[in-house]
Amino acid sequence: MSVIVQVSGDLVTGSLATGSLAASSLAASSLATGSVVTGSLLLALPVVALAGLLSFLSPCVLPLAPAYLAYVTGLSSQEVSHPHRGRMTLGATLFVLGFASVFVLIGAAVGGAATFLLQYQRPITRVLGVLVILLGISFTGLLPSWQREARIRWRPPTGLAGAPLLGVTFGLGWTPCIGPTLAAVQALTFTESGAGRGALLTGVYALGLGVPFVVLALAFKRFSGALDLVRRHRRAVSIAGGGVLVVIGVLLVSGVWAKITPVMQGWAANFQTVL
Repeated sequence: MSVIVQVSGDLVTGSLATGSLAASSLAASSLATGSVVTGSLLLALPVVALAGLLSFLSPCVLPLAPAYLAYVTGLSSQEVSHPHRGRMTLGATLFVLGFASVFVLIGAAVGGAATFLLQYQRPITRVLGVLVILLGISFTGLLPSWQREARIRWRPPTGLAGAPLLGVTFGLGWTPCIGPTLAAVQALTFTESGAGRGALLTGVYALGLGVPFVVLALAFKRFSGALDLVRRHRRAVSIAGGGVLVVIGVLLVSGVWAKITPVMQGWAANFQTVL
């Protein structure tokens, strides 16, 4: 009898230990999943990707895209029009990696700083929202006094070796088209409160801005007509981009962006088993 009791006790103890382990694993899984999908991150990701694309299509970037490709490949403007797909793709990729690294570091710093300012998050978010609204208006060209640039005058050597360095200088500068969209992305980064999330958001923004450079390098002739079309409608692109920024700013100021968080959490919960 005593043996049976002892065995039963071991079974009970093992069952409890197994249940405890399972509960701990579930909690850890929930914590890991939550760290990625909680908040409004699921909505922020496509928004920042769109912001990156609008930055590429803006009058400050798109007309200069062929010149950037010529610089990072060491080819002349005439040679860029001829097939040099491998060299152009590599140069564009290195250029994109250069400014993406700058954006990701800035995003991680902003997201990390936000974790120490959680008690002030609401008022700071509203101030940032007002700033994003003003930057959105400036994106449309309606605030001429805000149409200033701050660029690093140093230029790296032309060619593939200087491509990532040119990307870094590109990322550290301020232009009327990229500055406002990047500032809006940083405002969203602040609401996510985390270095990892901040890096993720700005990384996706960099993809939205950088992937078109690589696509253009892959098929320059094919997309030259599309470039001309966008150039002819650059005013509409500026208005659309400014409108997106103004909407983001209004959502931040009004607190609607924060109210979206529980909704996105509910959606994310339905995908926890997949993640």
